[in-house]
Amino acid sequence: MSVMTPGSGESCSAQQLYNATASAWVRDAPSSLSDFTARPALLEMCQPLAQLRCLDLGCGEGYCTRMLRHAGAAEVLGVDLSGAMIEAARQQESREPLGLTYQCADATRLHWLADQQFDLVLAVFLFNYLDCDATRACMSEVARVLRPGGRFVFAVPHPLFPYVRAAAPPFYFDVGKQGYYASRNQRFKGKIWKRDGCELQVQLVHKTFADYFEALRAAGFDSLPIVRELTVTPQIAALDPPFFTSLLETPLHAAFCLRR
Repeated sequence: MSVMTPGSGESCSAQQLYNATASAWVRDAPSSLSDFTARPALLEMCQPLAQLRCLDLGCGEGYCTRMLRHAGAAEVLGVDLSGAMIEAARQQESREPLGLTYQCADATRLHWLADQQFDLVLAVFLFNYLDCDATRACMSEVARVLRPGGRFVFAVPHPLFPYVRAAAPPFYFDVGKQGYYASRNQRFKGKIWKRDGCELQVQLVHKTFADYFEALRAAGFDSLPIVRELTVTPQIAALDPPFFTSLLETPLHAAFCLRR
């Protein structure tokens, strides 16, 4: 979730942001908006997980790392550049041992991992912290560590989301009056809310769909991906109408699944 990368604007680096806010992200049940609107769909896209060796890239405090293990993965390694996030993940592992391993490292430099080491790589809201060059570098590393036939599942904020959504709760990125194409590769601040009213700081280095597809092609992914556009469904909205309803029909996230 948090990898430092060059970007424009006055935002601190993602590493600094998550080192400062790691404790606010720790949870053992869904709490933030995207825990309802994105992560369940991603876990579904990762199935079947039985006996798989998995890499959770940009793992944060390990929420999805633990989800993968509970869903049947044989081994899961979580990687994040934020030392505070990795420490929080390790504390969770100490409290509830699942046999998970965590490493503080840069997702664009995975030389310490072997070629074809993993059956599945998951990256949940990692690439919105990377510029175009870093995204290509990271995806190339993902392609290298995946075995033939292995899967790459990742989610990003929907590229259109900041341009169709005002800066308001429960989720936004403040792009001001910037245009969709003119703001490519620029960094913007945002916030996402928990259902208890707490707000979490997030960031976006804006990229278009074309940028993601070009990065995948350059990395060697040549199969047609499965792409899901995720939003608040009526079923999700019914859980807490005051919290969710304003985002019905809004393109929130884009999820991808590819085979190596």
